[in-house]
Parts: sequence; C-alpha cells; structure tokens
Amino acid sequence: MTETDMPLTAATPDASTPRTALVHGPGSPLLDLVRTCARIAMSDATVLITGETGVGKEVFARLVHERSARAARPIVAVNCGAIPEALLESELFGHVKGAFTGAVSARRGRLAAAEGGTLFLDEIGELPLSLQVKLLRVLQERCYEPVGSTEAVPANFRLVAATNRDLAADVEAGRFRRDLYYRLLVCPVEVPPLRRRRGDIPHLFAHFWAARGERRPVDPTVLKLLEEHAWPGNVRELENLVERLSVCSEGSAIRVADLPSHLRPDSFEVTPLAAPPLARPVVEAPSSASEVRALFREAEAPAPVAPGAVHLPEEGGIDLPGLLRTLEDAYIDAALTRTGGNKKAAADLLGLQRTTLVEKLRRRQRESAPAATATAG
Repeated sequence: MTETDMPLTAATPDASTPRTALVHGPGSPLLDLVRTCARIAMSDATVLITGETGVGKEVFARLVHERSARAARPIVAVNCGAIPEALLESELFGHVKGAFTGAVSARRGRLAAAEGGTLFLDEIGELPLSLQVKLLRVLQERCYEPVGSTEAVPANFRLVAATNRDLAADVEAGRFRRDLYYRLLVCPVEVPPLRRRRGDIPHLFAHFWAARGERRPVDPTVLKLLEEHAWPGNVRELENLVERLSVCSEGSAIRVADLPSHLRPDSFEVTPLAAPPLARPVVEAPSSASEVRALFREAEAPAPVAPGAVHLPEEGGIDLPGLLRTLEDAYIDAALTRTGGNKKAAADLLGLQRTTLVEKLRRRQRESAPAATATAG
C-alpha cells in the first residue's frame, strides 16, 4: 500500500493546523453548530456549552470568542474542577495584600485578566455553592470584590461556561443553584459525541496524524474499525489513540494488528507461533533416578546418585538458565520474523508488554556486545 492509498479523505490537515482547529467532514452535525456559534458570537450573551467529556467544548468556546467583537482581547480559561476550593475564590476574584495568611502582596484574579475579553469557566458544575452565589452577583451587577477588599471593581467580560454534567438534575438535587442555572442558560450549545458524527473520524484522525508529522499510510480497514467504535472518550480518546499508534507502531504502515485489542474485530485472531527449533531437544521432567542419570550422561556430566536422593553434579552440570534463555531467544526471534520486525505485534504474539520485549532485546544486545569485542580482539 502506498501513501496515496491512505483513506484520509478531503483536504488532509497539515502539521501547521492548530490543535484546537474545528475539524469535520462534509455533512457533519458540527456545520449547523458552527453557524449557531457564529450568530451567538455577534452578541455579548452568556453561553453554556454542554457535552460529554472529550468532545471539544473548549474548541467551541474559543470559536465564539474568536468570532466576537472581543477577539482582540484574551480568552481566560479556568478549570473549576482542577483548582482546590480554598484557592478558587482568590483565583477568580484576586485578593488584596494581607487578605489571608501568605497574601504578602495583592494579586489580580482571572476576572481581571479577562477584562474586555472572554472568561471561559470549564466544568462549571464543579463550582462550590458558595462561589456560585458570588458568580451570580457578578453576572447581575457586573462588579465584584477581591478577597479581603470592600471596594467593588467593575467587570467587563463575556462569560462562556462548559460542563459535562446534567445541570438540570444537579439543580433538582440541590447541587447547583437554580437562579445561576437559568442565568447561564441564555445561549445553550450542545456538542454531540463522536459516535453521533462518525463521518468526522477520518478527518480528525488525519488532523492528529499530520500534526505528529506522520506520513505512514493507514490500512483502510483500520479507519473502518475506528468509525465503528463507540468512542466513550470522544475526540480526546481518538487523539490519544493516534499518539499511541505513532509511538508504538514500527511498521511502514498502520495495520489492524497495531490497534489495541478492544478495537480489533472479534474475528481477528493472532496466529499462534509454532515452536521454534531449539539448540537442545526438550525432555520431559525425569521421574526416576535412572532417568536423572541418563539426562546427566546426555549432558556429558556424570551425576553421582546416593540412595534415595538425587544430587546435581559438582562440575559440568546442566546450565538451566542458559537453556531457558536459549528457549526464550528462539521464541522472540520467531515472533519478530513472523511480524516483520514489528515489536508491538511480536509482543502480542508472545503475551508480553511491548516494553518488556524491548528490554529483553536490549539486555541481549548488552550481553552480546562484550563477546563481540572479545572476538574482535
């Protein structure tokens, strides 16, 4: 298969395309969503973006900002679930000197940093109830007070919030304020999950593949399997898979065998390895003293046997670790031959992690280096 066989249709994005670019295929449900966001961007209305984890809510938040009259000013993103509750108020509103222990100087908050621009509150469903009240006041009165201050500061920003939670259910459960919920629900935008826009998958794959500088072709069956996957992690899961394929796949093209096992079809089976030829024949475990003596004679090492016991020879005994290493090396070589040198596929055949196989190969290389040096000397 050549590079022209790579089934990444339409204009394949190159590595210069921004990571947050909105990538989709023809007829995608995102087309209507983009038009809606473009209309919303012309106003200063508050926007609430909902959708599952990993669908790209921040991409749409930035799209609204970049198409608005505030595009010349910054968009300031705050992950409400990633900042400890004790620090979140200061992060949002800032504080004055001496407001609390450790406040040795005044500090501007994220609201001040977003002055004239857009404040993006990601995972707003994680915002504590105490701060929900203060945020509601800011939205209603367009001013706020830094922590430790009694002086109101005017606020000029556009709010875009996002969540993967069902805020309506949180309102009924008392976890989210009803008045703030309806204050946010001015211009709702719901981003559909990846499983509802499967036609976008080849284009997203091409975008992430090119962004990593990859030019290796991809088997069409691989993309077909990706389009059939449910993608519970959505676009983020797809991006992580692309990185995995880029890093772990060593072949000249991406095949079905390179995919994680949960993405392969049920009918896909790894052909078991035939037993490779060994330096010594495999023998069953001896069950009697006579068999033990015969085994030692085969190894050209006499084995004195006392009545009722078997003793290993004092000299010239069987090199069991060496035999096991020979067996292991033979299977590794057979697996690499079977897979054309693809370490990931060879590790799958052997029931190993790829990193384990790589370490075994490195150890073998280290051990053979001194021997090669001695031979050369």
